[in-house]
Amino acid sequence: MFTGIIEEVGAVSSIHQRGENRRVTIRADQSIRELKTGDSIAVSGVCLTVLNITSATFSADLAPETWARTSFSRMREGSLLNLELPMKVDGRFGGHIVQGHVDGVGKLLTLERIADSDNWWLHLELPAEVEKYSVFKGSITIEGISLTIAKLEGTKCTIAIIPHSVAHTNLHSLKPGDLLNLEADLIAKYVEKMLRREPTQSSLTVEELVRQGF
Repeated sequence: MFTGIIEEVGAVSSIHQRGENRRVTIRADQSIRELKTGDSIAVSGVCLTVLNITSATFSADLAPETWARTSFSRMREGSLLNLELPMKVDGRFGGHIVQGHVDGVGKLLTLERIADSDNWWLHLELPAEVEKYSVFKGSITIEGISLTIAKLEGTKCTIAIIPHSVAHTNLHSLKPGDLLNLEADLIAKYVEKMLRREPTQSSLTVEELVRQGF
């Protein structure tokens, strides 16, 4: 499990086709110190398995489904990626529950500085499979970053971004039209499932109540 607090921005060193999969190698100065082969790591919001660790890089294999259904399809050598190690049992819960399972891919509309402010507005378009779980002031994971929805108009979503988030994630490297990995709030999914359940049919009838003296 992750919490959407980015620990490091890595960069794609290489991408190689290996059979049906692609192997991506990522440069990471800090995360590499704690990684072991087989560990999980969130890479721009996608939970991947760590392979081939060196002193400066690690690799991960991407199945065709992962490549096609995430923002990785725009990834090139040099692309910046947000990295987060799994949450430790005794660690702080800094963001919200993030699984590293992408629910849909959004599109960046604009990232613009707010007038007379150091902060930014991030405008994006949500796919229907994520929009239905999104609410005003609710949590959403964008490229692995735990963020809060400031405005929602149909599929158009606005997020307020502080300078630290722009400087210490891959957001500053993106441009309008770029794809974004999105993960909806897990709690919203469970609530939806519970509301879909059919009411339990009771065998208790009026006749039975009368028989019991009610």
